[in-house]
Amino acid sequence: MTETKPETKPLPRIAITYCSMCNWLLRSAWMAQELLQTFGQDLGEVVLIPRTGGIFQIHYDGELIWDRTVDGGFPDVKQLKQRVRDRLDPARDLGHLDGHKAQAAEA
Repeated sequence: MTETKPETKPLPRIAITYCSMCNWLLRSAWMAQELLQTFGQDLGEVVLIPRTGGIFQIHYDGELIWDRTVDGGFPDVKQLKQRVRDRLDPARDLGHLDGHKAQAAEA
């Protein structure tokens, strides 16, 4: 008799599509680094996708979570991490990025 393993949910994929002609590679790489630093092993991959035409979009498992033209520019790190956290693990505390909620609760 063979034992069946419980199905594990695949880890999420973050895709950052940026305009290479606009020189947004460094901004995109920095955002990828920030996500990996914060969420580490909870992410399956973070990929950078070079395109043209002024594009800057971030997708979480295919869902658009940031679009430069719709959201009015680029996300700051706080906004980006909160949008990823809200999909990955809504109960996760981001520490100082969340305004020290833990300290406020203790007071």
